[in-house]
Amino acid sequence: MTDPYAKLGELGLTLPEVVPPVASYVPAVQSGDQVFVSGQLPMVDGKLLATGKVGDGVSPEQAKELAERCALNALAAIDSLVGLEKVVKIVKVTGFVAAAEGFTAIPAVINGASELFGAVFGEAGRHARSAVGVAELPLGSPVEVEVIAEVSE
Repeated sequence: MTDPYAKLGELGLTLPEVVPPVASYVPAVQSGDQVFVSGQLPMVDGKLLATGKVGDGVSPEQAKELAERCALNALAAIDSLVGLEKVVKIVKVTGFVAAAEGFTAIPAVINGASELFGAVFGEAGRHARSAVGVAELPLGSPVEVEVIAEVSE
């Protein structure tokens, strides 16, 4: 398997600090050989990069970039708990999109997260996925991504 840190560097990305929880939960928890990452918002330095609904004020292209940021924040949570080098497989990704009425390109938005996992982990980054349109997300975020990863001992 490729070195995920090196792949991030090749992509011009660095792992951010773990986003502090905005409520009563932890960013990630390990159970057996799986790490469950809480829903990650597109936060940078404690600030949400955008608010609003995709298809009304937030473009699908911008939302895809925000989903990638959510995925990067999820990787930071995994890294802080067990280290990215222990990731065997990204198992499941669930993406939520605050969609304007009539906006149905939800899977294309969540591709921002899925494509990052593939770029970082190669075949081990291919995963099962759900992409769900919702009325509202925490703090008015346009997207949220949660992840389940298999890790080695």
